[in-house]
Amino acid sequence: MSDFEIIGEITNVQTIARGQGIRELSRLNRAYSRNNWRKLKGEATVRLRNGVFRRAELHWYEGHGIGKLEIKRKRYLDIDYE
Repeated sequence: MSDFEIIGEITNVQTIARGQGIRELSRLNRAYSRNNWRKLKGEATVRLRNGVFRRAELHWYEGHGIGKLEIKRKRYLDIDYE
């Protein structure tokens, strides 16, 4: 289980790496099949397990026709608020 839940949509989406520029490319191909992989980042409001809402930077992988996989919270972009 993840330690957060995404609330709303992810904004400010940017591509970090694609194809051979992804360090985890061979693992992604083994785990999910060969694809045109991209690593992306964006911002979203998340709800933590303790119920607190935070704005966070998220990173994830996307493959054509597969969607978002392995979403990770990288850092908080705000101060605590409830």
